Amino acid sequence: MELRVLQYFLAIAREQSIVRAAQSLHLSQPTLSTQIKNMEEELGKQLLIRGTKGSRKVTLTEEGMILRKRAEEILDLVKKTEKEITVADDITVGDIYIGAGETDAIRLIAKTAKKLQQSHPGIHYHISSGNSEFVTERLEKGLIDFGLVFTNIDLTRFDALKMPARDVWGVLMRKDSALAQKESITPKDLWDKPLIFSQQEDKGGSVTQWIKRKASDLNIAATYNLIFNASLMVDEGLGYAITFDRIINTTGDSNLCFRPLNPPLESEMSIIWKKYQVLSKPAEKFIGALQEQLYSDSRSSGIPL
Repeated sequence: MELRVLQYFLAIAREQSIVRAAQSLHLSQPTLSTQIKNMEEELGKQLLIRGTKGSRKVTLTEEGMILRKRAEEILDLVKKTEKEITVADDITVGDIYIGAGETDAIRLIAKTAKKLQQSHPGIHYHISSGNSEFVTERLEKGLIDFGLVFTNIDLTRFDALKMPARDVWGVLMRKDSALAQKESITPKDLWDKPLIFSQQEDKGGSVTQWIKRKASDLNIAATYNLIFNASLMVDEGLGYAITFDRIINTTGDSNLCFRPLNPPLESEMSIIWKKYQVLSKPAEKFIGALQEQLYSDSRSSGIPL
């Protein structure tokens, strides 16, 4: 299977039309149709459902949707590799890809990037947001260089640098809600309330253990992947979101407030990368600068790493 043909296939998936895809690729329609037909024969699977004579629209089969996802990942990885090789002789130029959950600790990443920018302005940063499962999957596939995660780390697969910051769990709610008058929230306070859980915690995690109830015994009104979307649900009165502090702004004219859990619940975090991976020179510069930054912060605060 050639990369060129994968690009052809993605063009058809994007345009939903062989005719329009051929035009965008500056190919004849018969040539493009033949290339895709040959790929289907090579894989032994139908990838496209061609429209009738009255409709030129094509749709992807289940196998076609799988190929589309993998083809995008493959071509992204090829592009990333080409960039790394092209700039291998110039450590001041390159891209760093980081996956992270939503956390105020991203400030530590930004602080390091800003400092490194002064001596290496040609390094550029690309942040992808998602839960730990999303981050580790992209790390495994080589699509990102580093991941900022909260879960236990498999040190047989990843190297890790522990971050000094901890995220504090609590409840995001409307200021006019029943629990807003409390200074902190206990497990019992939430047993009968409509809750908005992160998708990862909904499968069972530290919050589920803290609340002392199975997820099936709780009134989970919704789940979220990104807390900003969940905050809009809270603002509309759908429920109480269990989340980290300092992600959603609750000051000023905001209708929302945040209350910590009691007993307190905190999550440690680490930045991780694939073990035995050969890092690009920009990535090496970044992780070295981050280690220096954390050491400097540790000395100034008197708190050991």
